[in-house]
Amino acid sequence: MVQITHDAEKFIEELLEKNQKVGHGIKIYLSGIACSGPQFGMSFQKGGAEGDIVDNSASGFEIYYDEDTKKALESCVIEFVDDPNFGTGLTIRDPNFSGCSSCGGGCH
Repeated sequence: MVQITHDAEKFIEELLEKNQKVGHGIKIYLSGIACSGPQFGMSFQKGGAEGDIVDNSASGFEIYYDEDTKKALESCVIEFVDDPNFGTGLTIRDPNFSGCSSCGGGCH
């Protein structure tokens, strides 16, 4: 089960409505591994595809992901961010990740 903050749920619900995707969910996929850990992508999806895990942890929509993505998401949290330096949107963050040696341990 994915951890998602209330603000992230609200943001996704607004995105679904704004993009006329009410009744859709969010597909999360593993797009690669970087020094800061797993990198994820997200897209709208209506219903689970073959091989998808259907996650009902959000209150207004379903979240879909495959088994490999599930493993990478285990300790992550989907959060809404509104930062003047980095912009507004969603981030998937692993609060247990302490950084990496190639960039001084400070990347997230």
